[in-house]
Amino acid sequence: MAELTRRLLAFRDERDWAQFHTTKNLMVSLALEAAELLELAQWKTDAQLEDALADPALKARLGEECADVFLYLLLLCERAGIDLMAAASAKIVANAAKYPVDLARGNSLKYSELSEVKKILVE
Repeated sequence: MAELTRRLLAFRDERDWAQFHTTKNLMVSLALEAAELLELAQWKTDAQLEDALADPALKARLGEECADVFLYLLLLCERAGIDLMAAASAKIVANAAKYPVDLARGNSLKYSELSEVKKILVE
């Protein structure tokens, strides 16, 4: 990840684009790229989208959009001084606490709803 970030920053710096990469601009760009990713699913059912993944052209486009999102995320984390790997690891730990296996397994309830289920089970 560090090598990829280094290459990305070199690419940016060779073009003198750092001046445009404010925290806000990177956040906006990340959201826009995520919307382009979502556009690939627009007007498709889950099954249609899953089937469409067999199309090499769609899969290539999906990969490009995922890369755009990832690269902007790397730029944003670099700008903000965030260790993305450490933040992701901490988030998994936090989510494990919010979504205990015995309550969360096999359902999509939000953690706040799971705590209500837990109260009912305890009573």
